[in-house]
Amino acid sequence: MEVQGKVKLIGETKTYGNNGFQKRELVVTTEEQYPQHLLIEFVQDKTNLLDSYQVGDAIKVGINLRGREWQTPQGEIKYFNSISGWRIEKVGAQAPQGAPEVPPFDEYEPVSNTNAEDHDDLPF
Repeated sequence: MEVQGKVKLIGETKTYGNNGFQKRELVVTTEEQYPQHLLIEFVQDKTNLLDSYQVGDAIKVGINLRGREWQTPQGEIKYFNSISGWRIEKVGAQAPQGAPEVPPFDEYEPVSNTNAEDHDDLPF
């Protein structure tokens, strides 16, 4: 699965427990009618993937949904979900300097001066 949006926050890498478990959190704000602020966790060797990103970058993140069950001391069962990131890349890379800007397809006018008798000389 993938999530696309802009970086809202990049947390520091934190280490937990005697085994040195590492976790780093990223908050991505989606760009849709009702933007969502999604917390994505990067763990262990994936924490360093966030080093080259900054707040405001447009990104796409490869994610896995994780779920777990937990029983309270009173015997009640609870469920928790988390989003784990495993890949990240920038989107909408800038065009090289001096390259002409091309408008989106919907800004072009439809062709109206065609003739049904025009010969198509394409070889396929």
